[in-house]
Amino acid sequence: MFETMVDQKQSALQEIGLNPKGKIFWQLTPAELVEQALRRGEGALCDNGALAADTGKFTGRSPKDKFVVADDLTRESVWWGEVNNRLEEDKFEALLARVIEHLDAKDELFVRDAYACAMAEYRLNIRIVTESAYQNLFANNMFLRPTAEELESIHPEWRILAAPSFEADPQRDGIRQANFTIVSFAKKIILIGGSGYTGEIKKGIFSVLNFVLPHFHNVLSMHCSANLGKDGDTAIFFGLSGTGKTTLSSDPNRALIGDDEHGWDNQNNIFNFEGGCYAKVIDLSKEREPQIYNAIKFGALAENINFIDGTREIDFHDKSKTENTRAAYPLNFIDNALEHSVGSNLKNIFFLTADAFGVLPPISKLTKEQAMYFFLSGYTAKVAGTEAGVTEPQSTFSACFGQVFLPLHPTKYAELLGEKLDANSDVNVWLVNTGWIGGAYGTGSRISLPHTRALLTAALEGKLTNVQYNKDEVFGLNIPAECPGVPSEILAPRGAWKDTAAYDAQANNLAGQFNKNFEKYADFASDAIKSAAPKMK
Repeated sequence: MFETMVDQKQSALQEIGLNPKGKIFWQLTPAELVEQALRRGEGALCDNGALAADTGKFTGRSPKDKFVVADDLTRESVWWGEVNNRLEEDKFEALLARVIEHLDAKDELFVRDAYACAMAEYRLNIRIVTESAYQNLFANNMFLRPTAEELESIHPEWRILAAPSFEADPQRDGIRQANFTIVSFAKKIILIGGSGYTGEIKKGIFSVLNFVLPHFHNVLSMHCSANLGKDGDTAIFFGLSGTGKTTLSSDPNRALIGDDEHGWDNQNNIFNFEGGCYAKVIDLSKEREPQIYNAIKFGALAENINFIDGTREIDFHDKSKTENTRAAYPLNFIDNALEHSVGSNLKNIFFLTADAFGVLPPISKLTKEQAMYFFLSGYTAKVAGTEAGVTEPQSTFSACFGQVFLPLHPTKYAELLGEKLDANSDVNVWLVNTGWIGGAYGTGSRISLPHTRALLTAALEGKLTNVQYNKDEVFGLNIPAECPGVPSEILAPRGAWKDTAAYDAQANNLAGQFNKNFEKYADFASDAIKSAAPKMK
């Protein structure tokens, strides 16, 4: 049975000016939300039980339409520019009033209380108001879910207002186009309009935590996955799209803490921000990624997918709507997920990169200074066919492996990483290349997944502790001379090339790209970070 609960909850909404005239569905269960979504024509059931919904015109985030309100908290602290677009307070107040008026006029609204951060010390209570049932199902799946007892006394600190059918007037509202995501740290509101893409909800809160946790708690917020070994050791995995972050952190011998967003506190705890996973499912198969495949069931949300003709079976290879097909599901849909989503005793950090130039070694151990430098660089490469117009390998640099979500200057996060490593000297940092060896893309070959897994297993089990290391001349990387289960000849990239002169030229080329990318941070970076830059021959 659906209850409006207007009498009990109306005052809570009025705190931010909402006074809805229609029906309010409050804290519906997943089954109720699915039923409402079907009644409202928002989607269809897949044969595996998941709700399939389309997000409309936008099938991905729109970073150029993300704004931060310039207020007393942010004016002098936010990294203004290409990543954080500035919006003045008066423009935000006027737009907020119109969005509230728009929501008040709706026949139905869906409201949910949830929270972020699995450690109680950093918990962020959130109230999400959505136009659509599928958006509310997403919020249920992705954020941490309060118990019935907690719901009776929960006091939301942040509010998310998601109004995809509201479109702004760019000239009047001081923004780029009709859609927007705006974060106000003074009002503690995330305002979303003109886009039904649910990732804006998830990443809005991530951006908030990327400001609040480092700025006020000295917690390093990280765009990474994390898992926990049977001996209580925690590992975290950074990597941009296509580097294998989800695949490599999904290990049947290790419990999954989370797949995307985590914090590292002063007690060496790694805690998940979320209560779910938002997995890319393009070309998903049961054989390659069984955990994700099996998690797409009743209660999960599948976005922008198509069915195989004449069936309700998801066609995971169909890219006609977008290559960014997604599934959102609670973390406990993964068999080996860690229930409390906190790991202590961090031992290993992996920076994953798919180097299409064939220069970086399959694995290397980083010094603290190198870790800060490669963290700040956030490097991988795109290869032909990954995006329209990409015909040869292209370098991609994204600071801290998540530049578009950073409200503070990237060097703040890199320096905080250095502080954590100083305080936890037994933490090992590894650079892992899941890309090409023996030549660049087109001439070399991609490192096999079994070899990459063997390298990670050796690092996790301490089997690379006492082996001989050789130093790379250009990048200064410490490369193990041997590893169980991996041919020694592939470990040193220069030796794997038939033409070493061609390797040297390619290494110089990539080093030059690193150095050029780093120029924009040079005035803000410490000498320790600068010292780890590659040295061109």
